[in-house]
Amino acid sequence: MTERHPSSDRARSAEPGDGDRLPPARFAYDRHTWKEIAHLLANLPMALFGFVYVVTMLFTGAGLTVTVVGFPLLAAGLMGARQLGKLERARARALLGVRVDEPSPLRLRGSRNGFFAQLWLLLKDPVGWRTVLYDFIRLPWGVLTFTITLVSLFVLWPVLPFIARGLANADRAMVRGLLSPSDELERRIAELESDRGVVVDTAAADLRRIERDLHDGAQARLVNLAMGLGLAKEKLMEDPDYAASMIAEAHGEVKLALQELRDLARGIHPAVLTDRGLDAALSSVASRCTVPVKVTVDLDGRPAAAIEGIAYFTVSELLQNISKHSAARSASVEVWRANDRLLLQVWDDGRGGARLDGGTGMRGLADRLGAVDGLFVIDSPQGGPTTVTAELPWRDRVPEQG
Repeated sequence: MTERHPSSDRARSAEPGDGDRLPPARFAYDRHTWKEIAHLLANLPMALFGFVYVVTMLFTGAGLTVTVVGFPLLAAGLMGARQLGKLERARARALLGVRVDEPSPLRLRGSRNGFFAQLWLLLKDPVGWRTVLYDFIRLPWGVLTFTITLVSLFVLWPVLPFIARGLANADRAMVRGLLSPSDELERRIAELESDRGVVVDTAAADLRRIERDLHDGAQARLVNLAMGLGLAKEKLMEDPDYAASMIAEAHGEVKLALQELRDLARGIHPAVLTDRGLDAALSSVASRCTVPVKVTVDLDGRPAAAIEGIAYFTVSELLQNISKHSAARSASVEVWRANDRLLLQVWDDGRGGARLDGGTGMRGLADRLGAVDGLFVIDSPQGGPTTVTAELPWRDRVPEQG
């Protein structure tokens, strides 16, 4: 199976779109040539405006830093520079066909961020400073491109498409170099912020599930047990036979409560997974499935506990879906390692039709794997069979202290 990495897929979106590759320049004027000419002629007014804004902002803000208003003015100027950069990216998309992602927004509304923390975040904003540099160096370039393009329209118009393409390519390089996100780092920050929200939501959902299971299951059964034992105690002297039957019933309730607590503990983190690893834990899960399951685990070691837990619960959830929804006659689970990835594949010969938005918990599994740089792929045509492939990053297990 070909290995893929979700962050690499997302990172490609910041590169120029291959589907928008420009045709070669020709003597004839086409729409791409006219767009490039329009961009080059607009360079001068845009460069003038940007240069005046940046110089005014820097001199005013820097000159007033000796007072209390200098740094806030400089921070406000950098926020305005961000908007200029957004305008230039839009102009490049419309006229030059340059496809770059918008930089991630500044997070200024966190409950822990006071005024000075927000001010410092604005002052060290790399997006704003790169836009300032872009606008500062653009004035001579804007004068040059405007002059060459305007003169060429009247004097060198037969070769203007070639001149415009060369100048526009330089503009494209400036936009990609100074106005695109900070390469992989900034995109990675945005991904991690999104993944952090998924992890928090998943943990909260798990806590609510555990609380619900305790309240509706074992806790309710233990309350009934306490009441039954209290009645048995009252009847012990008056009606020993009736008290004995109540104690026998309470003994049955104790067994059921213990089984529910074991199931709940297994749902939190099974002891067999901690003690014996994925092979034994997945074999235990498969034995409880209503469909015969063949388990194959080919690992030369154990991954980190967090990765091992996610792999276990992913397979467990998929086998539960097979039991409830697939109408399958057989299933299989395969687990192996490929370089720095842990791969899982769960197959069944059921009715198929599984989807991420099908309401069977698939979306939650995909989000949980995505939060740790994992991958979740479903191949489930109507009529079956269904193959679910999951990938997780392999991290070596750290020996427990003590």
